[in-house]
Amino acid sequence: MRCLFIYRTGIALAIVATLLLPVAGPLRAEVTAAATTHKSGSGFRLYDSESGSVNFRAYAYARYLNQMGLDESYTDSFGNVKAVDLRNDIQMSKVILYFYGWILDPKFRYLTYAWSANTSQGLAAQVVVAGNLTYRFGEHLGLGAGINALPGVRSTEGNYPYWFGVDNRLIADEYFRPSYTSGIWGSGKVVDKVTYSVMLGDNLSQLGVDAAQLDHTLDTWSGALCWMPSTGEYGGGSFGDFEKHANLATRLGLHFTSSTEDRQSQPGTEAPENSQIRLSDGNVIFTPGLFGPGISIYDVVYRMASADAGAKYRGFSLEGEYYWRRVNHIHGLNTDQLPFDERKDTGFQVQASVMVKPQAVQAYLSGSKIFGQYGNPWDARAGVNWYPWKNQTLRWNNEFIHLENSPVGALSLPYVVGGNGLMFYSSFEVNL
Repeated sequence: MRCLFIYRTGIALAIVATLLLPVAGPLRAEVTAAATTHKSGSGFRLYDSESGSVNFRAYAYARYLNQMGLDESYTDSFGNVKAVDLRNDIQMSKVILYFYGWILDPKFRYLTYAWSANTSQGLAAQVVVAGNLTYRFGEHLGLGAGINALPGVRSTEGNYPYWFGVDNRLIADEYFRPSYTSGIWGSGKVVDKVTYSVMLGDNLSQLGVDAAQLDHTLDTWSGALCWMPSTGEYGGGSFGDFEKHANLATRLGLHFTSSTEDRQSQPGTEAPENSQIRLSDGNVIFTPGLFGPGISIYDVVYRMASADAGAKYRGFSLEGEYYWRRVNHIHGLNTDQLPFDERKDTGFQVQASVMVKPQAVQAYLSGSKIFGQYGNPWDARAGVNWYPWKNQTLRWNNEFIHLENSPVGALSLPYVVGGNGLMFYSSFEVNL
């Protein structure tokens, strides 16, 4: 019955979208010039002079989330039964305000932003003010410092928010990936059609972690090497072929990340919101007593590699990524009693899409699976994106997700740790 309710909710919203299409037609006609000239994510220029510039852009989305089709509890691989806090709500989930431009030299760029995750109101990391500085020496080298995404998987290469779903990844990507941290980085072109990026950071995720909690190793390395053999570009790295490539566009990517991680540098080690270094049953590896009475893991070495491939042509796209993760050099209290000295996981994701109506309606199917030593969770998805003004500045996304024992989840994400069953969410996104 709960799954039927989820299904009917999604169908009802799809009918509403269909009814709105003829209404939006005349509206689009009145703003065609503005809609076609504005580039999504480019914002607006506030000030420009010989010594610098100031630009502004905003990102936000409202989300309806219905998890009532999921099971109310799950049992982990250790036999522990845990409750799942199901949601059925509407949230103004995220607001980001960006100010950016150049100072003294157009090659010297700055980016500052205020980031708010309203689903986490009252928590320490609900509002973040951050940014970075970069200098572009030429097409082969740009250097940056500040907060940035570790380029350990394709979705952290800088293509946010141009994903199929709004502000969430498939569970395999979320499970394996590194996150955002402070550090220094370099990026640029190796040769024609080949680009690179490499970053040295403080840890896998600095969200909610103060400087005193960081360890003293400073050995978080992450890098990416991307080859676009056919056209030399891939639509800005976005997922899907909104651009409707007239010629086949292809890409191949390799990524690697290595980091020493300890309990203190893992935000909320005992909280389910922490998505870093989990077991495939959803347990955080640093949880005290997880592997037996009196055993606590204090630090580990995380190494993860991924390879992705994709193709786009005339509104169609097919894209996939494979992941390998190894966690070893395990130290802590009574860790000599552990029956293992390392943990390994692999996984993959596959995504396919088609522009049903050019620059207006996109349909997609996607799925991912994790092969772990504590279970083999997976997810499958079907969704539709509607761009009412034929521009990626505004979109309405509707997506069904089937979860099978999700090992990841957070208040900001539509899925939860231990999620099992059918769920639905609908988001309206503005990417100014």
